[in-house]
Amino acid sequence: MIELHHVHYGDAGRPPVVLLHGLFGSAGNWGSVARGLADAYRVVVPDLRNHGKSPHAPEHSYPLLVDDVLRLLDRLGIDSASVVGHSMGGKVAMWLALHHPQRVERLGVVDIAPVDYGHDFDEVFACMRAVRLDRMQSRTDADRQMAGGGVGGGVRAFLLQNVVKGPDGWAWRIDLDALQRAQAAITGFPAVDGGLTFDGPTHFIHGEQSDYVLPGHEDLIRRLFPNARMCPVADAGHWVYADQPSGFRDCLGALLASRGTR
Repeated sequence: MIELHHVHYGDAGRPPVVLLHGLFGSAGNWGSVARGLADAYRVVVPDLRNHGKSPHAPEHSYPLLVDDVLRLLDRLGIDSASVVGHSMGGKVAMWLALHHPQRVERLGVVDIAPVDYGHDFDEVFACMRAVRLDRMQSRTDADRQMAGGGVGGGVRAFLLQNVVKGPDGWAWRIDLDALQRAQAAITGFPAVDGGLTFDGPTHFIHGEQSDYVLPGHEDLIRRLFPNARMCPVADAGHWVYADQPSGFRDCLGALLASRGTR
């Protein structure tokens, strides 16, 4: 386990909500959502291992990511929380709920399913590795270097949030080596022991224009999460909360208003 960097919103005495970002992301991805919840909730937003300001580690798997989150909850004195995760963070949230249900009041899974997607991010990693950090004067320089790699401008802008300038010059704040080695683990989902379920309130919030949550996934979703509710968001892709903030807030609000497991 490692100690995760995290950002706090709202007062400590309010009901806790934990927001978990996706691959190549950071706590900052949840900023507008967290600020919108801060009047009513204690919002905790960590950088997961090998991301943001959290430590790097050679191993990267869902059981290890969950152990890191549990250590953070213990450190903050949070016995249980509503846990919401996007993409990779959604798989962390699902594994946490399945294996430590007493720590999860409500579960929000954003545009991901508990399945192996069978793709890789080789093109993305190649694009990032093409950046000559020693020749950078600004992120614009890095964007120019990445532009020929086949990764679209919006994705490049997202990835370039991970290039930071320190006393020794520019560097990636994500651990490219660890994440590239772990691609199969990240796009997959570990086998779940037979009979293991999370019975608390669960919402699968997904973009109608995304292909990450498909009708063929629903049987498995409902087997693992018997109280799952599917909450599609119109005109949204994989980045549901950025594409359609209002529709996402409606789904999230319905989850947080639902009766918890305690």
